[in-house]
Order: sequence, then structure tokens, then C-alpha cells
Amino acid sequence: MTDPYYADIDLTALDRLQAALATVYGVSQVLSRSLNLNETLREVLHILDREADIHQSVVSLSDQEQAGATVSAVHGLRGPLPIVRYEAGEGLTGMVLARGQTISIERVADDDHFLDRLGIFNAELPFIAVPIKVGNETVGVLAAQPESADGLDDYTQLIEMVANLVGQSVRLAWQVAREKRDLTEERDSLRRTVKRESGFANIVGQSKDMRRVFEQIRQVAKWNTTVLIRGETGTGKELIANAIHYNSPRGGGPFVKMNCAALPENLLESELFGHEKGAFTGAITQRKGRFEQADGGTLFLDEIGEVSAAFQAKLLRILQEGELERVGGNRTLKVDVRVIAATHRDLEKAVEEGGFREDLYYRLNVMPIFVPALCERMEDIPEIARHLLERIGKDQGRELALADSAVRVLLAHHWPGNVRELQNCLERASVMSETGEIDRDVLALCGLSDNPAALRPVSIDLDDPNLSERERVVAALEMAGWVQAKAARLLNMTPRQIAYRVQTLDIPMKHI
Repeated sequence: MTDPYYADIDLTALDRLQAALATVYGVSQVLSRSLNLNETLREVLHILDREADIHQSVVSLSDQEQAGATVSAVHGLRGPLPIVRYEAGEGLTGMVLARGQTISIERVADDDHFLDRLGIFNAELPFIAVPIKVGNETVGVLAAQPESADGLDDYTQLIEMVANLVGQSVRLAWQVAREKRDLTEERDSLRRTVKRESGFANIVGQSKDMRRVFEQIRQVAKWNTTVLIRGETGTGKELIANAIHYNSPRGGGPFVKMNCAALPENLLESELFGHEKGAFTGAITQRKGRFEQADGGTLFLDEIGEVSAAFQAKLLRILQEGELERVGGNRTLKVDVRVIAATHRDLEKAVEEGGFREDLYYRLNVMPIFVPALCERMEDIPEIARHLLERIGKDQGRELALADSAVRVLLAHHWPGNVRELQNCLERASVMSETGEIDRDVLALCGLSDNPAALRPVSIDLDDPNLSERERVVAALEMAGWVQAKAARLLNMTPRQIAYRVQTLDIPMKHI
């Protein structure tokens, strides 16, 4: 006996409804899983086959730059996907592209516009072609072929729902691709800018010693050799490291910098090697160290002569084996890093006195580059000064000029702070100049003249008990031209100790 509740229900229509719900649900799941558009479209067509018995289907999409659409995914095709393109108005697919309206045909052989370029459709069966839209713009076509004309309107409605979901996925994929392209272009632009600003043009000098340095940079940049840059504080060792990296085969990789004297040893190890979650109090997450961050690129270790003997042993292992373990970890990690180190210390003397490991010294000193002090290349001062003024002028938004009278004053100074001191002096002078011309009188206002007696800094009694600790550190920095290593010697401290006090006492550093 038939249940009267189901007496008037078309069971075939109910089956189609259930299939449609299963199809839409499956398609929505697929579209939410991946941004690989072509792979996602193939899965969507597979679901049409599995859930709705639509065994032949095609998605054609535009490429955002040209009219027409190219076949992107096919179900029911044996062999590789051919390159098939439809222009607007060409065939049934092209008609949907041009009009932005659905085409539904009970027997596709009855329509003269049918092309069947893929050879997968049965001319005796129905055919449905639905526009895929992003907003109001038609960006593609979903074409499908049911097995029967029965319930063609239901099938058409189903294909339209699927096309609507596909359109949302296309919009998202295009948006992500556009943002990725914009980020790539911005990254490449920044890399070009950094390379330009960090290249040879940023290292100024025509003296014999500097020409030797330039030639060494050109030669060593070609290889992965470890480099040790030697020279007084303020001579531009970091600029040389920049030039080596950005003119090397690793120039497209990361360039990571670390001042070894800026942190106490326990923090230095975590900073360079990284740490695991829970390795110490405050380590709430896992963190990659500078070596891992520089993988595939270059790590610049400034003030390498300031690290302790215990830490030197850990540093030696990674330089020799390219292996490290994060603090609190037990897993050995491999890294591919070129190391450029720098120091103002006499490492040979430190090795002799036992303060620096001999094996680490030889591992670092593969290719030494000695940077001359500014007082050893006085003939470069006018060119360096004009180069620095050009950069300062860009920051201030005006042109700055250096008068001959100012050049004579600059040449009369000994420059114990090297190029850093010269830059600081010119920055002060540019602030004091109303017209933008730096002459002898402007330099005199900044405490610099061609009178040697006027060049000596004012002496401050650092042992004065009336000075607070902050005042004592600031006074030492002023006397040392804001060179921390020199200020440390005045206070009988190590560079690490004075760096710690600068940080804890919140002393804003003057970058010379």
C-alpha cells in the first residue's frame, strides 16, 4: 500500500534535489580548502560527476588581460588538456561570454553554434552553459551535459549555483594573485634600492688604500669565502659588508646583521642560535636565531672580538660544520650561511694573550680586509664630505654645499671618530646653516675650526661624585664622539657593559 504522504511526490525530482544539495555542499568544501584554482576546478567537476551524474563538464576562464577565455579544467577527457580558447561570440561558450546569460539546450546537435572542440560532449544529449561572474563581469563559462533532458531546469539551476560558487573562488584567487604580484614587485623594487644604496657607490674614496679595499671587495664578493673586516670604529665596516653581500651570488637572499657587543652573552646565544619554547623564563614561543634567518644569504657579525671564550667555541662549530642547536633544543639544524665578521680589536694580540681562540681566529681570517682610518686617507675627506652632505640634504629636502674654507677646516682635524665623526659634524653644521652652505664659520659654531687647540674636546671629570650614572655615561660618550668602544675605555668598562647601560638608562644614541 502506498503511503498517502508520498503519493504526489515525484521521486526522481526528490533524488535530483538530494543530489543537488550534496553537490553544492561538496563544491563549497572544495572551494574553501585551496587557492590553487586549476586544481580546485578539477575537483569541482569531479563532484558534479560523482554527486549529480554529470559526466562531461568544462570550465573556461579569462586571463584578466585579454578578451575571451581559455579552457582551464575538463572532466570526461582522456589524455592531456589541450590549449583551447574561445573568443567572445565564438561557439556556445563564446556566446555566454559575450551575453553573460545562461544557455540551456535539450539536444545540443540542434544548435548550429555548437563547436565541441574538445570532443567530449554527446550531440544527442542536453547542454548547459552558465556564465561565471566576478561582480557584474563575466570572467568564464561552466559548461556541462546531463545524461537526460528530464529535469533540465533543475540541472540548469544546479549548474548556475555551482558557477556562482566558482565565481567567488575565482575572485579570491585573482585577488591573492594580484596582491602577491604587487608584493613581489615591491620586494624587487626594495631589493634594487637596497642594492643601489649598499653598493660600491656608497663607499667613497680614491686613495691608494681605498682602491685596494675596492679591489678586495670585488674579488671576494664572487665567492662564499668567510671575510674578516678589520679597522677602527667608524671607518665604514658595515658598508663594506653590505657591498660584499649585494654584489655576491647571495645578493637576492637575506642579509642579517648582529652586533656581538650589544647584548650580554646569555641573550647573545639565543639571538644568534634561536631558542625553543620554554627554554628559559620568557621563552613563550619557539624563535629562529640570526643564523637561521640568514639561511641562503649572509650574516654580518660586527664586533666579533668582543665575544667570550665559551661562546667562541659554539661559534666555531657552526662556522666549521654549518650546524647549530637552538637554546633548549636537542635537534641539530643545518644552515647555509656566509659569514662576514668585523672587529676593531687586535685579534693577533688577543690570541697571544689567550682572550681569543686561535682556531676561531684562523676560521674567520680567511679573507681579511683592512679598512684604513680616516686620518690615513686625508685626501678622501673632501669627496667623503660632499657625498655625506648630499645624503643629509636629501633627508632635509634641500641642497647643501661645502665651501673651500670648510674643506680646509676638515683637513686640519685628526678625526679620531673616523667617518662617523665626520658625518656627525656635517649633520650639526647643516642644522646650523641657514643658507645650506657649510663654510668655516658654520663649522666654528659646531666647535670645529682649523685651530688645533679648538679641536680638542672639553674634558670632564668622570670620577666626579656629583655626576649620576647616566650623566657619567653620556659625558664619556660625548668625549668619545659617541663611539661606544672608546667611551667604554674611558669608563674602564667593556663595550658590552656600556651597551647594556645605554639600553637600561634609555640614552638615545647619536649616530655619527
